[in-house]
Amino acid sequence: MSTETTCKDKSHPALVIGASSLGTMFEWYDFFLYGALASEIARHFFSGVNETTSFIFALATFAAGFFVRPFGALLFGRIGDLIGRKTTFLATMVIMGASTFLVGLLPTYEAIGVAAPIMLIILRLLQGLAIGGEYGGAAIYVAEHAPAGKRGYYTSWINAMATSGLVMSLLTIMAVRMIFPAEQFSEWAWRIPYLGSALLLAVSVWIRLQLDESPVFRAMRAAGETTRAPFAETFGRWSNLRLVLIALFGCVGGSTVVWYTGQFYILFFLNRMLGVDGLTTNALVLAGLLIGAPSYVLFGWLSDRIGRKPVILCAGALALATYFPAFHALTWAANPALAHAQQAAPVIVAADTADCSLQFDPVGRTQFDERSCDIAKSYLTGNGVSYDNVRLGAGAPA
Repeated sequence: MSTETTCKDKSHPALVIGASSLGTMFEWYDFFLYGALASEIARHFFSGVNETTSFIFALATFAAGFFVRPFGALLFGRIGDLIGRKTTFLATMVIMGASTFLVGLLPTYEAIGVAAPIMLIILRLLQGLAIGGEYGGAAIYVAEHAPAGKRGYYTSWINAMATSGLVMSLLTIMAVRMIFPAEQFSEWAWRIPYLGSALLLAVSVWIRLQLDESPVFRAMRAAGETTRAPFAETFGRWSNLRLVLIALFGCVGGSTVVWYTGQFYILFFLNRMLGVDGLTTNALVLAGLLIGAPSYVLFGWLSDRIGRKPVILCAGALALATYFPAFHALTWAANPALAHAQQAAPVIVAADTADCSLQFDPVGRTQFDERSCDIAKSYLTGNGVSYDNVRLGAGAPA
């Protein structure tokens, strides 16, 4: 087979989309495991504080991965412009897979103290950097292979397979939950999905190695058109910076809120707020993901026909109109006793404001069991009961 034929085979749309999308799915599997197992993470790595604060810490560590994602995109975007897309997202894949595997080996807070959450945060930051570079790199790689009029359809597979990564993580967790008793899962079996990422890493790297460099990048490098100062050109020129800000706050910001509310926060809402057991929660979210995943490809195709802006605006409007009613409906369906109680007998905490503390302790030293207002609010918050506040005079007990 000639070199030219091999190059053409490696640029075949099915291979480009398939290899890039599968690699993205495996990387997001790694990234999503943390969110799906947040309760176990809180129990094992933040056990030095009270239960509510430990869970908040676990979520804050999850958020840390998102905080560094833009920096990962900038860092690996720059590397991609220098050495190519393929090599860059191979590097991000190795970083992501290795970090996830190491989470499965980390000793707990009970074993080594505060060093455990510190190491967890470091690995989470590495995951955030890697996913920031990989996701953008994969999308660019596919877009640079897309023919005119099909860029939305081609890149939509990246988003669909990212959701499939969450599906895979939930399926893996559900399988482990069904194999091991609840006590064993909570004690050590929760590590199995993390350790299994080593196999996914090997498969992902092999798949990505089948790809060739994108034709657009090869042409740019051959013509000497790659930039030597991408940061200065992007952020130092208002015409370019304006486009970045529009993309960040006009497109990405809103879509991120919609995506993570519908696919991630719902896990916490069902499990922590409504008291649905972990296996049932995972099954419900999994069903929703399977129904929704094909819509990425549908709307990617539609954006090639009618434009990106109408699709984005309509989707945002739909989320705005349906999210609050949907979460209220979930409350009635998942925990009707709680929903009925909140409607029939709304809870009001009447107290002197000086008697109330902010129900968050970043260092785990504050006790919320001394003042009447703190006792009431801590109990209600811990049991997922919403309440309103009424202000009383100075010195009045709650």
